[in-house]
Amino acid sequence: MTATGVRDAGGVRGAPGRGPWWWERRRGAVLDVFLAVASTVECVFEGVQFAQESRLPMAAGIVLGLLVGPVLLVRRKWPIVVVLVSIAVTPAELGGLLTVVGLYTLAASDVPRRFTVLLAGMSVAGTLIITSLNMQQDVASQEDFNPPWWFVPLSSVALGLVLTAPPVLLGLYVGARRRLVESLRERADGLERELMLLAERAEERAEWARNEERTRIAREMHDVVAHRVSLMVVHAAALQAVVLKDPEKASRNAGLVGDMGRQALTELREMLGVLRTGEGAAASARVSDEPERLVAVASKVSRVSAVPESGVAAAGAGAEGGVPGFAPGAVRAAAVVESEGEGPSLAEVAALVDQSRAAGTAVELSVDGESTAYGPGVEQTAFRVVQEALTNVHKHAPGAAVRVRLAHREGEVAVQVENGPSARGAADAGLPSGGNGLLGMRERVTGLGGVFVSGPTEAGGFRVSAVLPAGEAPQP
Repeated sequence: MTATGVRDAGGVRGAPGRGPWWWERRRGAVLDVFLAVASTVECVFEGVQFAQESRLPMAAGIVLGLLVGPVLLVRRKWPIVVVLVSIAVTPAELGGLLTVVGLYTLAASDVPRRFTVLLAGMSVAGTLIITSLNMQQDVASQEDFNPPWWFVPLSSVALGLVLTAPPVLLGLYVGARRRLVESLRERADGLERELMLLAERAEERAEWARNEERTRIAREMHDVVAHRVSLMVVHAAALQAVVLKDPEKASRNAGLVGDMGRQALTELREMLGVLRTGEGAAASARVSDEPERLVAVASKVSRVSAVPESGVAAAGAGAEGGVPGFAPGAVRAAAVVESEGEGPSLAEVAALVDQSRAAGTAVELSVDGESTAYGPGVEQTAFRVVQEALTNVHKHAPGAAVRVRLAHREGEVAVQVENGPSARGAADAGLPSGGNGLLGMRERVTGLGGVFVSGPTEAGGFRVSAVLPAGEAPQP
């Protein structure tokens, strides 16, 4: 049984159990047996009187009463039969209880209304005829009683309506109420099923949204942290080449590398803190703005990375000078300034290329077409593609020449990063690779409706290409 009280295999709410035969409940069977016994007693008594008045054997009246009275046992299964029997014995003036209960059951059942009206009319007519004849005989037998002509017809009609109308009207009311309750229960049960289905679908959507946010968070963390840590490793390796030639400069640049690492740890800790906060709030609110905060943090981190990485990249260049006047606090100051802005944009690709150049990588940047404003998601995605491609060059192709191309076209922007084979004698940075960079770039690009292609070139290098739709430009 459901929470709404709809009948199930176990019976009906509040019922002790399913009754025998056609009864739905045991108490219904008990009630019908009681009514059948009472009707039988009544019919036997009236049958004896009818036999005496008709000068028939008393046994015939008793048998007639025993046959008519128990018909109430089938009133729930065959209500029409009960009413027909009551109409049939009307001339014998039997079964007053049978008539009343039969008409009530017929009106309360699901029998078509035309049958109810027809049988009720037949019962009224039979009662009217028999009552009228009996009253005329009684009036004729009393010489001192001379009622008006309308007394007998009016009394017969009133008696017929009194015996017929109340049970019919009560049965119609009870039947309508029963059908209304069943309709409401069915509707409530249907709503319950719909709510359960909606809850399941909502849970599926929430799970899908959580998976999407986890993927997006992992992608942002990979783009930011992997890029910065990769450059740190490359620059640290470059410091080994200058530590003996110029210890003072190497010490200063090593301090910049350390400051950069501490900043990276701070930003990573901030990301993880957002994640922990989101997990604590998940019990009370499934939909939270923490993933959005995390993505915003990651975007800020990527923009802040331009300041320290350029300084450390100068150390990786080796021979040419460091970054005079650069203080460790500049990183944190830049983070405060950049925290007010949005994510990275195409305008910062030049700074990103300069970082790789300062690290000793030969990078050529070419821009075709007139630069225009794109949607924030498009510019961030284009920036991430260039960033991840350059990171992969530092990891897998040290010393290789790189060419970065940006093409502003009508309704779209194209990005291509192509590198040649690794330079001979170049030391491998020894950075691990999880294979998530290309996957993350593809997810970003295709998520915006763009096209992403990557693969090796005939010259032994690697090429990454992406074409993104322009999207809606931000309103000034």
